[in-house]
Amino acid sequence: MEDEERSAHHTHIYDQPIMTSPTSNANIHQSSDLELAQALAAQLSIKPNDWHRLNRNRKIRAQEQAAAALVYLLKDEPEEALSRLQQAVGWLDQSLTAPPCPTHGKK
Repeated sequence: MEDEERSAHHTHIYDQPIMTSPTSNANIHQSSDLELAQALAAQLSIKPNDWHRLNRNRKIRAQEQAAAALVYLLKDEPEEALSRLQQAVGWLDQSLTAPPCPTHGKK
């Protein structure tokens, strides 16, 4: 009974409905996989004004690299996709760290 209760309360992200408007649904269906991946990569990339605040955020950096990997994979560039995936893993497993900012580091 305890396992049933636990599983009843446990949800997965893929169980959640995706909330979209009819207009965005039409745009999604008219876009290619590559265009969708590029839009996601653009959305997840750190914007210049946020760079200093977010450049060491492991979750954000992993998301950014994983989205870039998908773009390269869809462009049939598996070596670059693998490199980006390895960087995403490095952010997540903490084997990768951000280099110092070139404008603020040692000169």
